Amino acid sequence: MKNRFAFPAAFLAVLLCMPLVAQGQIDQTQPVPALQTTAAALPQGLNSSQTGSPYPAATQGSLTLDVVVTDKSGALVSGLQPADFKLFDNSQPQSIVSLRAVNGMKVKADPPVEVILLVDAVNAPPQTITMERQWLMEFFKENGGELALPTSFVILTDKGLNYQNRPTRDGKVLQAFLDDNIPGLRNTRPSERLQGAVEREQASLKALNLLALQLSKRPGRKLLIWLSHGWSVISNPAWIGGEKDRQAIYGSITSLSTELRKARVTLYCISPFGAYGRDENYTKYLKGIDDPSHADIGDLLLPVIATQTGGQVPYEGNDLAIVIDRCIKDARSFYVLTFNPPKPAHPDEYHVLQVEIAKPGLKARTRAGYYADPAVPETQSFPTASLQTVQEVKE
Repeated sequence: MKNRFAFPAAFLAVLLCMPLVAQGQIDQTQPVPALQTTAAALPQGLNSSQTGSPYPAATQGSLTLDVVVTDKSGALVSGLQPADFKLFDNSQPQSIVSLRAVNGMKVKADPPVEVILLVDAVNAPPQTITMERQWLMEFFKENGGELALPTSFVILTDKGLNYQNRPTRDGKVLQAFLDDNIPGLRNTRPSERLQGAVEREQASLKALNLLALQLSKRPGRKLLIWLSHGWSVISNPAWIGGEKDRQAIYGSITSLSTELRKARVTLYCISPFGAYGRDENYTKYLKGIDDPSHADIGDLLLPVIATQTGGQVPYEGNDLAIVIDRCIKDARSFYVLTFNPPKPAHPDEYHVLQVEIAKPGLKARTRAGYYADPAVPETQSFPTASLQTVQEVKE
């Protein structure tokens, strides 16, 4: 059974009262500009009556997955054929509409791939930010200052998100932005204990949601590398949330998962000190949530969200430049898979995804699942998922 989180009533109310999905809730932000190119369309399947392809045609509701395949040593595997892939949705085999290999490192890669580096000054003390800045300086100097992929920079502080305007391969541009925007002290300090932890978690979730909304305006795949061990929570098996609490948390889980999927974001959570300081409790929450009665605050932990997007939570030492490079290498060889999802039985129905490779020793990594769109007429509306619902709890 999952551990539950012990929040006094007043602090639980603070957490649930703060909306997650509303865009523009974070103050003093600069919007991520949309690129001039149009959004990339979903890969279209071949019409078997015209081409002889065994694949069905894509429908309007087709879903696209970015799939990384590795061998036993963790090395990327390229050169696979469509017949090597098997896709399962809720354990049921699905027909693949299209599948193609991509080298995202190419200048004109299709789909385009970009990197977003995020320095988390909300959940880390100033001394950690100082060390991260030194490591990032080394990363920006690699290869003579020429980055492998177009990269943008984001700094999260208690005042909101501060963006570096345009993705660039010039490390000097990002270094200049970092020098001009050194994060200051946060207002929600560790001395504030539980209330401060709740406020930092909410600020972080709102920032992630807003960033996903902004990145959805850009074409292609995004590798979001969040430099942080994540936000802290306090666990206690005795805590049992009310029905409205769980419904609110479930709404936040489904909306955030959907926004990240639509933006084609693969999230990576890098702790500046490797495994040190990371709460391994997150591993108990990696299974997707299919019902509000199972929703828990732990399902919104940063490493959990990262793993479910198909990203990673690497532990390899505390040299950020090396770990960042390893995350970026995911773009060197991956596969774009499109399929027509089955019709959902109810709104926000959770579907577990699994991709298998029909060759020994190979493993596929992609999104853990998705929340299906409501199977209802477009004229019918449903409540917006958020953390606005409050369950009154008597102490």
